[in-house]
Amino acid sequence: MAGLFVEVLRLCAQAGLAKVGVIAVDGSKLSANASQEASYEYERVAREILAEAARVDQEEDELYGEARGDELPEHLRTAEGRRAALREAKRKLRERAAMAEESDDDPVVELSLDPAAIVAGQSGREGWLREGRHQLERQREQAGKPAPHSRVARLLEAERRMQEKLTAARLANERYEEFRATGRMKNGRRLGAPPKPYVPPEVPPGKINLTDLDSGSMKTLRGHMQGYNAQMVTNENQIVIAAELTNIAPDFGTLEPMVSAALRELQAAGIEDRPELVLADAGYWHQRQMERVINQGMQVLIPPDAANRKGARPGWEGGYYAHMRRVLATDYGGGLYKRRQSMIEPVFAHTKFNRGILRFMRRGRPAVRSEWRLITATNNLLKLHKHQIAATAA
Repeated sequence: MAGLFVEVLRLCAQAGLAKVGVIAVDGSKLSANASQEASYEYERVAREILAEAARVDQEEDELYGEARGDELPEHLRTAEGRRAALREAKRKLRERAAMAEESDDDPVVELSLDPAAIVAGQSGREGWLREGRHQLERQREQAGKPAPHSRVARLLEAERRMQEKLTAARLANERYEEFRATGRMKNGRRLGAPPKPYVPPEVPPGKINLTDLDSGSMKTLRGHMQGYNAQMVTNENQIVIAAELTNIAPDFGTLEPMVSAALRELQAAGIEDRPELVLADAGYWHQRQMERVINQGMQVLIPPDAANRKGARPGWEGGYYAHMRRVLATDYGGGLYKRRQSMIEPVFAHTKFNRGILRFMRRGRPAVRSEWRLITATNNLLKLHKHQIAATAA
């Protein structure tokens, strides 16, 4: 699909439709091929692993005897007993499923947490925890593991991922506390009072979807759904320059990755033009990423305030925030930004409402990404087809 997307983009460039002086970035939520009812907490995943191991080994009668079936056996009534039983259950299931990985150790997670790159000025500890989550997701994306087919494999992978997420949170928290203990402000002064004590939970929090492990819970105007945040970059001809997706609902933190993806696709398609201006809505405001995009020779127009917000966010005044507001308040700056809506929002509207694509058919991030690139490539083919018809008629 990556090759097909690039080939279609190259055809659009040959027809003069791939000019990229101004590009727009936006995202929209699409349902996964999974139901929210299939999202389990860690304890339920662990119970199902134990139950599956008992079923496979034909030990269920021995385990529960004449009891109702919902009582905890004696060896599962302590935390250590539950951990030992879970380790043994996973070992048995891996042996039966001939799975190569048999380590019961905590997942190995490596994070690169640079204080200068973390937006922690306003969010403190949460900024570090969020960065840890994002880095873990990027590592999983780069690994590109396909979705497991058997339910046993999905249960084991779900348990591993939840433990991995908890390990990342603990590591990010440790790094944050080290930073607060030893770090300095720009003027050389200590960072002030130590943060409030925080102890990460013993059991992984949150839920994971057993049908599509890579999908996430997405908050929409109509409530929550199980899906993906489908991202795209378009030009003024509504040609999709880049198409990627995440399983994190907010658009925060995706500006620089999407601009980088657009540059990669342009290079792969043999298009020498580079974007001069990047437009995005307030959800993409990430000052560090905006500065890095600007350092690559592109200007950025992103309002610091959402359209429905009255007044500035607390603490979002002065400096770069005020500068951007002044730029957008001018006729020229405001006129440039208004072009964003007509560049990218009609593409999502056409895809979701005219073409009726509201749900992905495949499962797992690599497969869903391929599907999203196919969907956006066909959008470009339709634009190219209409352009050729108009040119012939003229």
